[in-house]
Amino acid sequence: MTKGYQLTFYTEKNRRHGHQSVVECLLSIAKLVGIHGATVLAASEGVGHAGARHAARFFELADQPQLVIFAVTEGEAEALLEAVRAGCLPVFYTRCPIEFGLIGEHGDAKHPARR
Repeated sequence: MTKGYQLTFYTEKNRRHGHQSVVECLLSIAKLVGIHGATVLAASEGVGHAGARHAARFFELADQPQLVIFAVTEGEAEALLEAVRAGCLPVFYTRCPIEFGLIGEHGDAKHPARR
């Protein structure tokens, strides 16, 4: 078991930073700082900080809310957040303390918990 953080970044499918989507940008930044795992979720609907409703519509998915979730150590969380700040990526995030690890016959041997 490892103690760390769940970092969740909230964006929309059509949001871009330079030539990449915000999701691709977050995944690229994470890889650069040594984080190799993430989960990207597409939500059906959300309300942004300004009260605007964002939703996946039948013919248009560009406004679809997306979440990028990382389970990381404290050091990885700091490195990722600093890299996102340094890249001037405008994105809302939450940071929650968690415990994480692998369960299974060979889980610990193949992927030891980060310390």
